[in-house]
Amino acid sequence: MTTDKHTRTRRTALAAAVTAAALALAGCGGSGFSSAADESGAENAPQEATEAPLTVLIGSSGAAETKAVTDSVASWSQDSGIEADVNAASDLVQQLSQGFASGNPADVFYVSADQFAGYAANGSLEPYAEDLGNKDDFYPALREAFSYEDTLYCAPKDFSTLGLVINDKLWDDAGLTEADVPTTWEELADTAEKLTDGSTVGLAFSPEFQRLGAFAAQAGGGLVTDGAATANSAKNVEALTYVQRLMKDGVAKYSSELGSGWGGEAFGKGQAAMVIEGNWIAGALSNDYPDVDYTVAELPAGPGGKGTLQFTNCWGIAADSDNVGGARELVEHLTSVDSQMAFAQAFGVMPSVQSAADQWSAEYPELAPFIAGGEYAQNVPAQPGASDVIGELNAQLESLKTADPQKLLDTVQGDMEAVLQDAQ
Repeated sequence: MTTDKHTRTRRTALAAAVTAAALALAGCGGSGFSSAADESGAENAPQEATEAPLTVLIGSSGAAETKAVTDSVASWSQDSGIEADVNAASDLVQQLSQGFASGNPADVFYVSADQFAGYAANGSLEPYAEDLGNKDDFYPALREAFSYEDTLYCAPKDFSTLGLVINDKLWDDAGLTEADVPTTWEELADTAEKLTDGSTVGLAFSPEFQRLGAFAAQAGGGLVTDGAATANSAKNVEALTYVQRLMKDGVAKYSSELGSGWGGEAFGKGQAAMVIEGNWIAGALSNDYPDVDYTVAELPAGPGGKGTLQFTNCWGIAADSDNVGGARELVEHLTSVDSQMAFAQAFGVMPSVQSAADQWSAEYPELAPFIAGGEYAQNVPAQPGASDVIGELNAQLESLKTADPQKLLDTVQGDMEAVLQDAQ
């Protein structure tokens, strides 16, 4: 498997429905519809755009993202006649919190999945997304990530998934061909063994659930299932036991064991022939390790089928915004296929709308396995407090090679149950 210079250049380039209100027929008299019904309809109808200016606050990955969002907002502003300014936050969470506390938040802003539920629960977010014309075009798992009390609050901005990234030279040196790309756990173990040679390990990943959780998904498990804590389920134990076997056999290692800060660094340095990472690795490799040719494949299926994790943000609108209608129209523009493809070309993200998948895959065929994962990706739990539980799990996963997977997960189960109880 080889990558030509043209493909590498292409990689470098990466990075409203109306809610009808039911009108009640007057019970007596001949006047028709009641005024109360009219008021109910007005309350439920989406807010109309006004001329009030909008502020947009983003957590930018760099100059390319800031410019792309600024240009898109400016184009919409010119067409709509509504003034809108974009600001790149130095600390998005802190600046959002300060804005909410002062009663003067930005109108439109990025919201991460792990912050979403807290903002929705305390009334900071306007639940506008049910009124978007493209709401049904978002991937189901993305809609789930940004729904609170069965209401879609904010539009998914874009998303990332995990895939299997393979070093082409090391693959060829091991005598492997395209037919050897692993599609099952058994094949992954066999391939990792063949690629392990000297100072190079066959497979590497960061020491965290945000990577190992993909194996849980492939086993049919996860930390939360249908609203219930399932951290210590037999499926999750099976997943960690499989990973542990790879580590004990010496064919898989944490990036930290290799002296690298994350999987992409270990891969770029040639410390690992394969790595489990997200589509952001394309930009990192082209910038830091441009001479490393690689191939991306979907993660191998486990006993529960295909599985991966996804990571996402949404476009939040402040409940206190003076122009909710205008903000909603701006978000609809920002999540259109054309806008999301422009963002993909500018800074490498994957569109959150399913209707853009084929176009994105055609534009970036070498990265298509990442977006294919959107069909079966699993969200990382994001209830308030869940990030703390996952942080504790990550601390314990550092010793997975010698730990008892069942006991390790048992210690997490109670904490996750408490988080879910508090979220009710």
